[in-house]
Amino acid sequence: MYGNTAHNIYAQNNVGIESPHKLIEMLYEGVLRFNAQAKKALKDGNIEKRVYWINRSIAVITELISVLDMKGGNVAHYLQGLYNYEIQLLNEANAKKDESKLDEVSNVFKGLLEAWRETTNVAN
Repeated sequence: MYGNTAHNIYAQNNVGIESPHKLIEMLYEGVLRFNAQAKKALKDGNIEKRVYWINRSIAVITELISVLDMKGGNVAHYLQGLYNYEIQLLNEANAKKDESKLDEVSNVFKGLLEAWRETTNVAN
């Protein structure tokens, strides 16, 4: 449904991305930024912006799913399930106006971002 929306957004704004590792980091950061905006819109009672920002987060996560190398082993399969669950939580947050579900998704992506930075810094 969202295809390469997230990648296209980042590609337009960051023509000189150094590496695929940096792109993944930026996508994780994007989810965190968009969730923060969605949370603000939720608190402000702004339905249009809440839906917009949650949909942006979902688009980024969908992009993350699309770039998984499923031949890469168990980690890719685990991440696929995790990402799909996070999309489910975002949909519930939107439908139920549930700030705690947004926080849960953000906490997961903070952990993923930290782990990603640690592993890519070790690899470089």
